[in-house]
Amino acid sequence: MNQANKPDPDAPEDELAGTEQPFVAHLMELRSRLVKSALAVIAVAIVLGFFPGAKALYDWLAAPLVAHLPQGATMIATSVISPFMVPLKILLMTAFLAALPVVLYQAWAFVAPGLYSHEKRLVLPLVVSSTLLFFAGVAFCYYVVFGTVFATIQKLAPASITAAPDIEAYLSFVLTMFMAFGLTFEVPIVVVVLVRLGVVSVAQIRSFRRYFIVLSFIIAAIATPPDVVSQLALAVPMCLLYELGLWVARLIAPKSEENADAGESAERLPAQTPE
Repeated sequence: MNQANKPDPDAPEDELAGTEQPFVAHLMELRSRLVKSALAVIAVAIVLGFFPGAKALYDWLAAPLVAHLPQGATMIATSVISPFMVPLKILLMTAFLAALPVVLYQAWAFVAPGLYSHEKRLVLPLVVSSTLLFFAGVAFCYYVVFGTVFATIQKLAPASITAAPDIEAYLSFVLTMFMAFGLTFEVPIVVVVLVRLGVVSVAQIRSFRRYFIVLSFIIAAIATPPDVVSQLALAVPMCLLYELGLWVARLIAPKSEENADAGESAERLPAQTPE
């Protein structure tokens, strides 16, 4: 028997050995997970359709703007079907966000069999924390940023202008802001993943801080309306979340990297002369 074909008794056992599936089985599994995710979104949408209803969801979403409109001013619909389609879009968006834990679980269940145990311990907390951070970004945008931005816009608007925002334009604005702040709150997750995978080191993340501050203000200028309040409301949390990601990355960084980082810090210290 060829000695090269004999398994090495000292080699670590591959825990994924024997778990391979044919390509068709993967496609059927993917279809099953997608169907379950779609059914979860549809079920939540049906429930929300009865209570509180699409109109109530739109009224809730429009409340920050309506509260700062001049007395007697209302929002308008420039399209014939906008009064029906816009609340329906908001209903579906809300249903997807409410069913997002189920959708993410289905995604996790699809990829989990192909992951090692240490990868599973890393991926599951990241999925949960990224979901919570995205919801936190959306909530921060709705409850903190919207009120400040709309109040500032109305104060700066000339008295000769009567505000009558279009409902489709408002929906587009809201979705853009929700996406911008939701993704902004994912900055700590990106930093932690990059450090944990060894793509960058903690020292590199720390040295990139000054460039990230400039980059955050550029992103805020592109993703938000052209006013200082909304740009600061996006850029400042982005910088703070970068620091949070850096702090967490230092806690979970590999031991070898921690020792190298400590040695680099020690080299920066001035040498002490003996007395």
